[in-house]
Amino acid sequence: MEKFNIYHRQDGRWEGRISKGKTPDGNRKFDYFFGYSKTEVIEKMSRFRQNNYLTTDKTIAEIFNEWFQNARYRIKESTASNYLMKAKKHILPEFGEILVSSVCPENIHKFIQNKMNQKLSARYIADILILMKSLFKYAVRTYHIFNPMDGIPMPRQKKPEITLLDENGQKHLQQYIAENPNPTSMGIALSMSTGIRIGELCALQWKDIDLEKRILTVRKTLQRIQIQDAVTKTKLIITEPKSESSQRSIPIPECMMPLLQKFQANGENFVLSGGKKPIEPRVMQYRFAKILKNVKLPSVHFHALRHIFATNCIKWGFDIKTLSELLGHSSVEITLNRYVHSDFEQKRACMKQVNLNF
Repeated sequence: MEKFNIYHRQDGRWEGRISKGKTPDGNRKFDYFFGYSKTEVIEKMSRFRQNNYLTTDKTIAEIFNEWFQNARYRIKESTASNYLMKAKKHILPEFGEILVSSVCPENIHKFIQNKMNQKLSARYIADILILMKSLFKYAVRTYHIFNPMDGIPMPRQKKPEITLLDENGQKHLQQYIAENPNPTSMGIALSMSTGIRIGELCALQWKDIDLEKRILTVRKTLQRIQIQDAVTKTKLIITEPKSESSQRSIPIPECMMPLLQKFQANGENFVLSGGKKPIEPRVMQYRFAKILKNVKLPSVHFHALRHIFATNCIKWGFDIKTLSELLGHSSVEITLNRYVHSDFEQKRACMKQVNLNF
C-alpha cells in the first residue's frame, strides 16, 4: 500500500494533502482529502494520483544518470564532482533501485531522519536535499510524475560558531609576520588585510597583482576535488571563483606593499610558491596551524582570517555595501549574517553611547 502524509484531526476525522505547487505570491497550494478512517483517505489520495499523475518504470538511479549527463555540461567541474559524490554516498544507496514515481513524502522524511541519526550536519543534509529536489524537478518535467519533494522542509541550520583571534592574538600574529617575512606569512597577511579566501589565495599569480595601481584581482580559485571511479581519487583544479560576484578587484592596503614588493616575481608564478606550481589549500592550512602553535596562539581555521578582516572593517567604519563587495558576496545579508562578529568589549563600548533621560 502506498504511503502518504496523513494526519488524525482533533475532530476525529483523518486528513491527507498533496501539494500542487505554489500561488503567484509564493504560498503553497494543496489538494485536501478527508475521511473517517485512515484507509478511506489513503484510497481517495491513491485514486487522485492515478487520475492526475503519470507513472514510469524509471528508477532513481536512471533518473540521476539522465539528469547528471545533461547537467554536467553547464556546471563547474567541482560542482559536478560534489553532486556525484553525494549521490553515490547518500541518495543512490537509499533510493537507487526504487521507481521514481513510487517515492512518497514519507520516504523522504524517513531518509532525512536517518541522516540526522548519522550525525550529519543540517547544512550537509540540506545540500543533499537540494540535489534531490533537482532530480525530482527533472523527473516531473520529463515524465509528469508526482513530486514527493514538494513541501519538504529543510533541516533547521544552526549558525556555525567561528573561533577568532582576539585583539592581542591578532597583534601577536602581526608581529610574527613582521619578524618572519616569507611567502607563507605574506599569504596570511593578504588574507588578514583583504579577506581573500584560501582557495583564491592559493590560485593567485603575480599577474593578478598590479603593484603600480595597487589592485589585487581575484579571477580564479584552487581546490582539490574527488574523482569517481579512477585510480587517483582526487586532483587539484584551478577554476572560476565561488560565484560571479567573487570575481572582484580589491585595492591593496598600504601595509601590504612592502611584503608584496619584497617577493614580487614573474607574472605567471604563483604568489605563495614563487614558482610555476601552486601550493594547495590544505598545505597552507597546515602551515598556518604550525605557526599558531609555534607562537602559542589558539588554534583557528585559516578561514577565520576572512572573518577577522570583516569584523575589523566594521570597527574601522567601512559601510556594509563596500565590505560586501570586497568579500565577493552576492548580498549584504550574507556579509552581516556570516562574517561580522563583535566581542563583548565592543558591545560594552556601544552600550556606553546609550544615554536616555530617566
